[in-house]
Amino acid sequence: MSPGKTYILKLYVAGNTPHSMRALKTLQDILETEFKGVYALKVIDVLKNPQLAEEEKILATPTLAKILPPPVRRIIGDLSDRQRVLIGLDLLFEELAGDATDRLHSDPEEAA
Repeated sequence: MSPGKTYILKLYVAGNTPHSMRALKTLQDILETEFKGVYALKVIDVLKNPQLAEEEKILATPTLAKILPPPVRRIIGDLSDRQRVLIGLDLLFEELAGDATDRLHSDPEEAA
């Protein structure tokens, strides 16, 4: 992850349903493991704040929206597929790209 980058995330849930609670727990685990404190998470209950869901055109819950850094991304579901969540947040892609760059620089014969 790039130094200085902060992730702004919104998790839209519908009450304390099993799907919503699983999504929140999974997301918290991912954030604490992968994002190491460089994130802000707002949990929005669409049953208590339906206008927020309507403004953001949230049609299903749970929905995770990555607001910053751009581009805005949305992931719908209980977030149980960790790899899909990391790709959706652009975190796994950056790590894979970084690994590829490291390999290119570590073996000059292959790069030539």
